[in-house]
Amino acid sequence: MGSEDVFESEIRKQVQLAIDEASVVLFMVDCISGVTELDKEFAQVLRKCKKPILMVANKADSSEKYLLANEFYSLGIDSEIFPVSSQSGSGTGDLLDEVIKHLQPAQDKNPYEGLPRITVVGRPNVGKSSFVNVLLGNERTIVSDIAGTTRDPIDSRYTAFGKDFVLIDTAGLRRKSRIKDNIEFYSVMRTVRTIEDADICILMIDAVQGFESQDMNIIRLALSRNKGVVIMVNKWDLITKDTNTAKKLEEEIKEKLKPADYIPIIFSSVLEKKRIMQAIEKAIEVYENRTKKISTSELNDKMLKEIENIPPPAYRGKYIKIKYITQIPAAAPVFIFFCNHPDHIPVSYQRYLENKIRDHFGFDGVPLRLFFRQK
Repeated sequence: MGSEDVFESEIRKQVQLAIDEASVVLFMVDCISGVTELDKEFAQVLRKCKKPILMVANKADSSEKYLLANEFYSLGIDSEIFPVSSQSGSGTGDLLDEVIKHLQPAQDKNPYEGLPRITVVGRPNVGKSSFVNVLLGNERTIVSDIAGTTRDPIDSRYTAFGKDFVLIDTAGLRRKSRIKDNIEFYSVMRTVRTIEDADICILMIDAVQGFESQDMNIIRLALSRNKGVVIMVNKWDLITKDTNTAKKLEEEIKEKLKPADYIPIIFSSVLEKKRIMQAIEKAIEVYENRTKKISTSELNDKMLKEIENIPPPAYRGKYIKIKYITQIPAAAPVFIFFCNHPDHIPVSYQRYLENKIRDHFGFDGVPLRLFFRQK
């Protein structure tokens, strides 16, 4: 506060948001430094707060410093002062006992349980936090031009197109060589964990920088965990365009994506709020694709005809006959093909079968798993 820090105004907003959402506020001060101008500014904010406030005087490492804590009563905060020492742990027990008095009993049920989880991923500074903030209508995450501002994933419940889901903003993923400090390392690890916990990933890329190798790495990570994926090309407003610009770039990205060229691509501008809802609509569609179940009769009616038209190649003179197909219950689409020689279906034919499933039943944005079993 009162500084030229580029994050100052954003941090103020985050502090106020944290206070609004808190059950109890801990106001930490320094026994050695005494009352500072910054303490007075924080106290001015907290005096307007309706939440329980506990004054925590840190660095009370001796009886003399313990007595210095009384100076903070001058801040006018209606709170008992709790002298503590973070270094030795002294006084923290009494503080925690008081904190617990203000907390509600823990809920056994996760309020987000059963809701689709859509996570926003991508390289640093592509506009992920701005996108989430525009959708939510409030600044849940700090936005700046400095890459790596978001450190922790942030969950927010959101409703669109008649659907409730959880929207997750994450720290940007960098190449390992660019991870410079421990905080950023753990941010990346938390982002990877968030992808694993998500149902759908919206991968944001920068229209100016284009589709890079790290974007492909993120897609591979998501698909290897059987997550649905939507690509959102942000900052489209910065591109000089003609009637074929979007089509040409989409074709270039699809070529790089192969064989994962079933991933939908949305061109948008978060700054101008253009086509951002289309990205959410597409993510919901991909979620429905991920949970879609095809009846066994319909699957066999369509696919056995395709197999009859182009049968699998023979293996060492042995004809391979696929007799029956079914989709089994799973978090993502899984299809079982029963045949006489399951170990000899070439990868090229497996891709043919996958493409035919997509031709008949959709599944845009969703990885399909095909297994072959003895019949």
